[in-house]
Amino acid sequence: MFYVYYLQSKQKRNQYYTGYTEDLRERLKKHNDGLVPSTKPYRPWELVFYEAYKSQKDAKRREVYLKTTNGRKALKFMLRESLES
Repeated sequence: MFYVYYLQSKQKRNQYYTGYTEDLRERLKKHNDGLVPSTKPYRPWELVFYEAYKSQKDAKRREVYLKTTNGRKALKFMLRESLES
């Protein structure tokens, strides 16, 4: 399975990260251990949302969409209660 995920920084609540991986638990651990340069300054991270796909191409396509302006807006609208808490 391939996962598309959305993280929120616990330190800086308005900082988010979208990515995809085959091993969601290991990837989240890498983000929180500071092994991902782009997310290291905003540790720790919490998982807010994820989707699972059988196809790597489908997961990558979804990740690319969620990183667009419309994709970010859709996620923030869909997850508005989760992101506020």
